[in-house]
Amino acid sequence: MSIRVRFAPSPTGPLHIGGIRTALYNYLFAKQNKGRLILRIEDTDQNRIVENAESYIEDALSWCGLVPDESPSKPGNFGPYRQSERKHVYQDHIEKLVKEGKAYYAFDTPEELSKIREDYEIRKETFKYGAENRMTLNNSLNLPEETVKKLVNESPYVVRLRVDKGKTIKVKDRVRGYIEINSGEVDDKILIKADGMPTYHFANVIDDHLMKITHVIRGEEWLPSLAVHQLIYDAFDWIAPEFMHLPLILKPQGKGKLSKRDGEKLGFPVFPLAWEGSEGFKEKGFLPEALMNYLAFLGWNPGTNEEIFNMDKLLSVFDTEKIQKGGAKFDFEKAKWFNHKFLESTDQKIIFEHFPEFLECLPVSWSQKKRNAVYSVLKDRLFLLEDLKSLSLIFLEDPSEYDSKVLSKIQKNNPKKIVAQFCKMAKEEVSIKDWKSKIHKWNKNEKLPFGVIMQSLRLAIIGNLKGPDIFDVCEILGNQVTLRRLEKFYHHQN
Repeated sequence: MSIRVRFAPSPTGPLHIGGIRTALYNYLFAKQNKGRLILRIEDTDQNRIVENAESYIEDALSWCGLVPDESPSKPGNFGPYRQSERKHVYQDHIEKLVKEGKAYYAFDTPEELSKIREDYEIRKETFKYGAENRMTLNNSLNLPEETVKKLVNESPYVVRLRVDKGKTIKVKDRVRGYIEINSGEVDDKILIKADGMPTYHFANVIDDHLMKITHVIRGEEWLPSLAVHQLIYDAFDWIAPEFMHLPLILKPQGKGKLSKRDGEKLGFPVFPLAWEGSEGFKEKGFLPEALMNYLAFLGWNPGTNEEIFNMDKLLSVFDTEKIQKGGAKFDFEKAKWFNHKFLESTDQKIIFEHFPEFLECLPVSWSQKKRNAVYSVLKDRLFLLEDLKSLSLIFLEDPSEYDSKVLSKIQKNNPKKIVAQFCKMAKEEVSIKDWKSKIHKWNKNEKLPFGVIMQSLRLAIIGNLKGPDIFDVCEILGNQVTLRRLEKFYHHQN
């Protein structure tokens, strides 16, 4: 059996990282099993469609490296891949169910149903359209055939699934085991809406069957719909695919599902790419593979202490049997740590070639050799590529002030005298590569703590004790700029 999985988002807005995590698990499972990943756009709710959301979904998947094998822009043999273009397919199937008595027309108006719900609320009961009351309502099950034909032609209607009482719905989920639900808890769900479009439940099942989907890997928020989907499969006498419901990605504090609002409040992205003023992971300077590595761990673990996996390695170790049931807390600092590890190990030629927007902070007047050298010394300090802008300031701006606490601490060791010695070497054009050994020789007589010597140099060049190796910095700055900064610090010490 050929493995076929699908990622089926709705174009009602940008793709959340929870959706990307679902797409990733589908991708890994498909590729591991030499199967195919299908992108299906579930746009049956026409009123909620957001302009450009579909193209955003495809762009986001492409950036993440999760390119589907079949999609609206890459059709296969099972299209169309937009549900809005499959209306005729759903109509053929709903007519079959109605003819067999497994579904029925319901002509109740929204006003009528609203009144009934109010009456139930007065009695402190919950209205559920189903086996207990359907024969008292306005539908084709209790109306004469001629009346039904007339109403179908003249009045708005929906089509509902007929759910019988007293049946145990049993479904196996590969993550959570067997799930059993009494059919009496399920109402007669609407399958076709008044506008003629299918509901998510109906279209989902029809499309999964016709597209030969073998495994459905989706978020746990769809667990409550599982019984309805199984009933629809049963109504057609179809074998359902295998199900895997993934755990939620939780807020950083662990309570509730991660949302856009959490990102806005706490200052991190929740979308892969920018959307309407909200930065995405791409714009923050994440490498796609780093993000995929982190998202893989939100709901799955290889069972070892190893954490860094590129896509090829993920493909070799990913195991759906190790998907966890409980939700996984989103931790932006941990995500940045993953990105840091990938930046450390990624050839800087790749960074320069594929992420040029983050290198715009390095002046075009600089030679490529200098740009390479700056990135090289800052590389191990980068957690996000956007950090390059702030970290590179040490090469672009002379320090405007000096850390007062450090100055106060080293003042007794006469930092002015120390800096004067570095000035002397700079004026004599001693190679910066030789400064360390030269300062050691000079200090044999002075007998100053070497840490104070280095702190004095670092304060003069950078203004604080942070940053990469100070001799590397000086070498990149060059003799002239280094001397200027040394003299500025020297004159600052009165």
